[in-house]
Amino acid sequence: MNEDRAHEGIEHLQAAAKELIAAARAFLDVAEDLVDDPAPLLAVVSVLGEVAAPFVARGRAASATDGQEAPEPAPRVQHIRVS
Repeated sequence: MNEDRAHEGIEHLQAAAKELIAAARAFLDVAEDLVDDPAPLLAVVSVLGEVAAPFVARGRAASATDGQEAPEPAPRVQHIRVS
């Protein structure tokens, strides 16, 4: 009984590993296609930039009209004087 469960578990793990390998191959195929011809990727990036531009402009305008300066971030290193 336990041997059957162990064997079934191993079969599931093997199937999952093969699926991961197939997914990685598909991803690498797409990456290789984009390296060979980056035009589709550049088109997507261009469209995303056009979509994001109004939001970026709106955010800049809102921060410029606040009249308040952005707070300075806390220092990442604390210097402790030893005397």
